[in-house]
Amino acid sequence: MCYRVGCAFVVVLGWSQLAPAQGLNNLWQGGYDTWFGAPWGGSDIEFSSGTPIIFTQPSRVVDLGRTSANITDASGNLLFFTNGATVGIQNGDTMPNGGGLAPSDYTDNYPEALQIPQAALIIPDPGDGERYYLFHCTVDDLQTSTTFYLYVTTIDMGLNGGSGEVVQKNEVVLNAAIQPGKLAAVRHGNGRDWWVYAHEVNTDRFWRFLVTPSGIAGPSDQTIGVVRPSDAGRTAFSADGSRFAYYWGVSDLDIFSVDRCTGLFSDDVHIDINDYNGNAGVAFSPSGRFLYVSSVYDVYQVDMEASDIAASILHIAEWDSTYSPGPPLATLFNAAQLAPDGRIYISTGNGTDKLHVINYPDSLGAACGIQQHAITLPTYWFNSLPNHPNYHLGALDGSVCDSLDVGLVEQPENLNLSLYPNPNAGAFAITYAPQPTSGMLEVVALDGRVVHRESVAPWSQLNRVELRDLSPGMYQCTVRFGAQEGVRRFVVE
Repeated sequence: MCYRVGCAFVVVLGWSQLAPAQGLNNLWQGGYDTWFGAPWGGSDIEFSSGTPIIFTQPSRVVDLGRTSANITDASGNLLFFTNGATVGIQNGDTMPNGGGLAPSDYTDNYPEALQIPQAALIIPDPGDGERYYLFHCTVDDLQTSTTFYLYVTTIDMGLNGGSGEVVQKNEVVLNAAIQPGKLAAVRHGNGRDWWVYAHEVNTDRFWRFLVTPSGIAGPSDQTIGVVRPSDAGRTAFSADGSRFAYYWGVSDLDIFSVDRCTGLFSDDVHIDINDYNGNAGVAFSPSGRFLYVSSVYDVYQVDMEASDIAASILHIAEWDSTYSPGPPLATLFNAAQLAPDGRIYISTGNGTDKLHVINYPDSLGAACGIQQHAITLPTYWFNSLPNHPNYHLGALDGSVCDSLDVGLVEQPENLNLSLYPNPNAGAFAITYAPQPTSGMLEVVALDGRVVHRESVAPWSQLNRVELRDLSPGMYQCTVRFGAQEGVRRFVVE
């Protein structure tokens, strides 16, 4: 992978052998540039193997802050990334014509990286496999913390020897007083196009765009939910695109059902959470059964299948008073993001070297296995969890808008199952094509005994298995998602 050439290997949360990745959202980038030396500098988390692998990036000269987005190719190689002020390329430097994004006094104050939650979003051009649309914004009024312009910048990866070039920059697609950041997207029910959303300040209005092979259509608008002032909250779609959530401490939590054919929201559920009115995070579990809200000092879980969703909210974590590396850098709760390994990671709200983890997000209450400051990073991060839509979401099977033959299906016939290392000592990793439903993993001895069975999270792309008590010999690992099945044999030494 070209992005790792020359990079220093620091921490492995599993095995160093790499298998073919599913790509697109497997790379999480964070940290600062390298001018001041360790513990400053960039460090990335890569999910293309059977468990997250953390690398430093000593050559990166572009910071990453709260505004962070990137995209890889189908093999997991980085294409480009952005911090809201600059577009960066594989070697960590600036893409040609990639500087000068979102001009404003705020951007001038933070030229190294914008600090706005979800202020950048990358959408592939449905009509051109080499082109990408970067939706982005900044703060245009410092006194009211309001955004007046939603921009689109176009990147062509077919230029500059395959390293890409910005071909159109800062095109205004919306001139309205909108929230700084909170940009979100979900694939259209036809499996090809994309819906992109922004929210208008001091109203209950959502603006939406439709990205098609013909370009960007819109905006259209819809009024739903509560009136929201300018805020530091976050938004999230469920992995299957059927739900959308928006949370901030003052305006609290709104949850909507989503029509992927029309792009409209419905069935508004509002939940008051009497909590800290600062930065926040929100993320759905892989199946969409649970929604998690992180709110500075606390984390909550909401059961989307409860008869009374608002009454189902559970308090699952309170900050344990840890600082890292010391005061005043408290390991609080901030941005939350579902990862390709089926876990949810939560940043700390400060430039610490820690991340929190929800290990089993599809489990109720304490069984979700939340661990505070469970991940130690080699450099300081600043809430740089990437703003990734679900690039793997396909057509809405059986819907009125599922009428395109675009080769995107909810359950690919080929799971692309890989198992490594092989041979092993009973600990191995598997990777597979993401699926919209839960799966099952079984390990069977050659005499037919089932020695291990576990569920596999929907939309995950990798899993780790540790069976340290297996006797030496040949075993078979089978992964099933409905009618789809992949089988690999391995040897325990």
